[in-house]
Amino acid sequence: MIQVPVGPGPVDVLASSGGAVNMLAFVAAHPDVVRTLVAHEPPLVSALPDRESAFAAVRDAQDAYERDGLGPGMAKFLGLIMHAGEVPADWTDRPAPDPAQFGLPTEDDGSREDPMLGHGHIVNTTGYEPDYAAIKAAPTRVVLAYGIESDGLITQRAAVAVAEALGVDPTRFPSDHGGFLGGEYGQTGDPDSFAARLREVLDG
Repeated sequence: MIQVPVGPGPVDVLASSGGAVNMLAFVAAHPDVVRTLVAHEPPLVSALPDRESAFAAVRDAQDAYERDGLGPGMAKFLGLIMHAGEVPADWTDRPAPDPAQFGLPTEDDGSREDPMLGHGHIVNTTGYEPDYAAIKAAPTRVVLAYGIESDGLITQRAAVAVAEALGVDPTRFPSDHGGFLGGEYGQTGDPDSFAARLREVLDG
């Protein structure tokens, strides 16, 4: 998710999850466009100390999707992102989670056009390695944010790791990975508190 206010001159941007990864790449390539970037929980497995086992787990979810369909692939991915702490080396050897426990389909409808798992998007996004030197050299103020309910999860750990690589302190926000959502996509965070915190951050 990316929110970009329209207007003349540099803009302030809130980008979350894969959108945060995209905007980190954008700032590196276009350093004069964004004044402040709030990058909320970018799932950059590439930044983690356990990157090898975590990325193997992402690829395992991708492979399950391509082989068996949305339910099995997404169940593996959800199991991964709900795991707290470093990803064990034997993660891919563990029994696959039941798609039904996540309310996912158990039958393969043959489609492979899911926005996240289709065409390898999740592998490319999580494995992307930002140009940290270019981002640090940009005039953009970069804020790495994470939800207080995300402690220990991959997206929170990645936000902290990217912040460290950029030499900035990570910033805590209310709620979780979908803290800005008010029921959209079946997720309910704390959008009012999230918006208030965002205003504080943007005001510096």
